[in-house]
Amino acid sequence: MPLKIALAGNPNSGKTTLFNVLTGSNQTVGNWPGVTVEKKEGKLKGHKDVTIVDLPGIYSLSPYTLEEVVSRNYLIGEKPDAIINIIDGSNLERNLYLTTQLIEIGIPVIIAINMMDIVNKNGDKINTEKLSKALGCEIFEISAIKKMGISELADKAVKTAQNHRINPSRLVFQTEIEEALKDIGSKLPGGVSEEQKRWYAVKLFERDAKVLEQMTAADVEEVIAAVEDALDDDSESIITNARYNFISSIIKGSYIKKSSSKITTSDKIDKVVTNRWLALPIFAVIMTMVYYIAITTIGDLLTGFTNDTLFGEWISEPLAGWMEGIGTAGWLTGLVVDGIVGGVGA
Repeated sequence: MPLKIALAGNPNSGKTTLFNVLTGSNQTVGNWPGVTVEKKEGKLKGHKDVTIVDLPGIYSLSPYTLEEVVSRNYLIGEKPDAIINIIDGSNLERNLYLTTQLIEIGIPVIIAINMMDIVNKNGDKINTEKLSKALGCEIFEISAIKKMGISELADKAVKTAQNHRINPSRLVFQTEIEEALKDIGSKLPGGVSEEQKRWYAVKLFERDAKVLEQMTAADVEEVIAAVEDALDDDSESIITNARYNFISSIIKGSYIKKSSSKITTSDKIDKVVTNRWLALPIFAVIMTMVYYIAITTIGDLLTGFTNDTLFGEWISEPLAGWMEGIGTAGWLTGLVVDGIVGGVGA
């Protein structure tokens, strides 16, 4: 049975590198229908019936950019059998924002934390077991550029696509939001699948323009307005803040960043020049030096050289002699030599 697995992730997360490792030279490149965004597909090595789709790099599933629109339309419309969400391990918090959206759309998600070689080199630690439990997704540590952990990831992606077991979303919003989403979900049109009800409910709550074009649900605006009044914020910001709060809470227990005890030269300088007692005297000394250099020493020498030598002896005198030699009128010679050249050098 043919399977499709989508690669989704932030720009510069190593997604395309992973795509090349998974597919090798067995890939096709074109454009997504109706747009000039590049589309790349390829067969997974050793699996002729498994197609890997490299989605454009995106930060979220909100339709603010063409890449986000293309990626979202594919995931919601085409419904691939599984998603490999590739994450930059050195920038975990920003990358997980997209993850919280992917696990809501009713498609099995596997997380690949990339650049783990850099994370380990920096002395940072990621507890993937805790992170996996918090997100409800299996997590693999990889380095796409060093081809580390790729075969295990590929095997699990194929099995996940075959089983098609949906990841239960572990992101639970505060009570007012959850009640509103439940209410909105009950008002969705009958054509929405059970797996995608929560995603559509969230998007309607955010007043997502593209979703509002596709469907209408009765009395949704009243539900949204009630939550906005209760939480004193707009609906989109409410959801965004809730996602980041969730991400911060799970990172605290699963990501340990090595504290740097080494003081750099810049830190040492800052410590001195920002001292509450030394800052103003240092500033006064520096400004005095700038004035002295600019006015009384180097500045004075350069001014004298420019006015007297460069525009005087070297340019004005030879130019005046040349113009007189060719019979130029005296008033014109004076205008050019004294007015223009002399004025520039003044």
